Amino acid sequence: MILGIGTDLCNIERIARTLERFGDRFRNRVFTDIEQRKAEARADTPGTYAKRWAAKEACSKALGTGLRMGIAWKDMAVTNLRTGQPVMHVTGWARDRLDAMTPAGHEAIIHVTLTDDHPWAQAFVVIEARPLGHGDAGVPQGTAGPGPVA
Repeated sequence: MILGIGTDLCNIERIARTLERFGDRFRNRVFTDIEQRKAEARADTPGTYAKRWAAKEACSKALGTGLRMGIAWKDMAVTNLRTGQPVMHVTGWARDRLDAMTPAGHEAIIHVTLTDDHPWAQAFVVIEARPLGHGDAGVPQGTAGPGPVA
């Protein structure tokens, strides 16, 4: 069952200007250390940050709150599996909200997809509730699954 859907479109050039203007202050407020290492290692650093910004916005919408009600930017983080597939992790208030919206006897799975076509970065997030014991052990889940790749 689908619990929430969110999408966001972000202008990569706007993120590039924000990075130039605010630098570490912006990076450290919005992105986890793992997200920063990933972005700084990429040729298109602003594009990588923009996709993760869009993913956080989309996740907050899928949680049904937007960026309000106590949710923090770093409560949502995108990492990648070794295959490159993005995975959304939630902690803090975002985790509390996810737990509250997940029906008893179900586990929440956060699906995320990212894309960009300069100057745009886009993200979609779908939060699914799957009955416990469903048997899809290989599917990445909100905060579970294989470890992130920096």
